[in-house]
Amino acid sequence: MFSRLKTFAALTVLAAATSTAASAGALGKSVAAPEFSGIDKWLNSEPLTMQQLRGKVVLVDFWTYTCINCINTLPHVKSWYDKYKDQGLVVVGVHTPEYPFERSTDNVKTAIKRFGLTYPVAQDNRYATWTSYNNQYWPAFYLIDKKGQVVYTHFGEGQYAQTEAAIKNLLAQPQ
Repeated sequence: MFSRLKTFAALTVLAAATSTAASAGALGKSVAAPEFSGIDKWLNSEPLTMQQLRGKVVLVDFWTYTCINCINTLPHVKSWYDKYKDQGLVVVGVHTPEYPFERSTDNVKTAIKRFGLTYPVAQDNRYATWTSYNNQYWPAFYLIDKKGQVVYTHFGEGQYAQTEAAIKNLLAQPQ
């Protein structure tokens, strides 16, 4: 009986942690945004650094081109980029492959064209940037304030109005 209770308690804690990890929102405390590291290729842009992006609001979007959840978020990401790029928003798509064929730069370029992405895309074939963010999900949004701090995250689809409100709030803040 005691072992069943321990198992139930462990499953309850695991379920709560998973639920929390998949939620969106402002972080209790901000952390410095990791640099883009181990990038195989930059598409739609010269290489970018977090230091270069200081003073801008940055949306880092971890995605891969065959993930249906990622594909479903792209219209929102494109919309935010189009609406707010002239106000200081920089979107960086970090393409991190789930399958070996997604490592092909030509395949990523084809997907970028098919989805009409015009913002910078970093090809993270070795999961270096993924790892530096301690990321575990496709898609995953990390919002970085003008001081270079990760202040908001969202994993998975949904919460688009909340994410856009966070973008607008960060853009309105002074440097």
